[in-house]
Amino acid sequence: MKTLDVIIVGAGPIGMACGIEAQKAGLSYAIFDKGCLVNSIYNYPKGMTFFSTSEKLEIGGVPFISHQSKPNRFEALEYYRRVATTWNLNLKLYEKIEAVVKNKDNLFEVNTPKGTYRARHIIVATGFYDYPYLIGVAGENLPKVKHYYDEPHPYFGQKIVVVGAANSAVDVALETFRKGAEVTMIIREDKIRDSVKYWVKPDIENRIAAGEIKAYFNSNITNITEHTVEFTTPQGNLEIENDFVLAMTGYKPDFTFLKSLGVTFMSDEYHTPVYNEHTNETSAPNVYIAGVVCGGLITNKWFIENSRVHAGLIINNIVSKKS
Repeated sequence: MKTLDVIIVGAGPIGMACGIEAQKAGLSYAIFDKGCLVNSIYNYPKGMTFFSTSEKLEIGGVPFISHQSKPNRFEALEYYRRVATTWNLNLKLYEKIEAVVKNKDNLFEVNTPKGTYRARHIIVATGFYDYPYLIGVAGENLPKVKHYYDEPHPYFGQKIVVVGAANSAVDVALETFRKGAEVTMIIREDKIRDSVKYWVKPDIENRIAAGEIKAYFNSNITNITEHTVEFTTPQGNLEIENDFVLAMTGYKPDFTFLKSLGVTFMSDEYHTPVYNEHTNETSAPNVYIAGVVCGGLITNKWFIENSRVHAGLIINNIVSKKS
């Protein structure tokens, strides 16, 4: 069995950037993902537009040309496919890593349904999109409750509750409203978040002010039934008719895999992994983290544009160990 220099877990933009840097450094590597290339971006809403401009999403020196300064999901998928082809990345897509053990030679043995691989170093760049924050109320497991949003068409003519006050919730509320849904927002905060995209925030606030989208602030869902939603408001308890609940409550990383590798975490409320910020090596020797997972539960700290540098930091450190 050949021993790779690096196994990268996660074929998102940051995992791809790590593969590119490994390739440039002459290291042997493979990039694994349980889903498709840039799986999280693929699962974004079909009409989503990025907050960032296209040049801030570039990796590997491949120019990202979009029709507008802020690219959409379709353009991003095309771009990252082109990056993977340009660099001929060693991708192992739809190949989930089931277990990792260290052998007697202190090498990582990585097991997948397709075989066993061996590596000297592991980089975890798994993102956070697979595990939604749950509302935690009765009825949340009903089929009408969705934690992921695709497109507005299925909600035409339906009574929709949108939960949340951040970008995802606002985008969903506006898009379903404009495609013929009756939209009610139930929001724990006292206002739409200031972090909402600056060109979208006035739109949602105007729709709410005009009564076109109903919004209940400082409110919390207490129960979901087949045909209703019950919730508390500052004015008292309410129950409204409902066909679908779109819970845009955010997502969190799965720390199980990191723990299995021996990574330790800070004793803070954000469950931040312990790592060296100059090398991105964790408390577990030869295990590195890159991208959003570095922030623990603070998933809005690291984005593509500010974590692309992790790839260079990590690969430089791995190369320095070989010399």
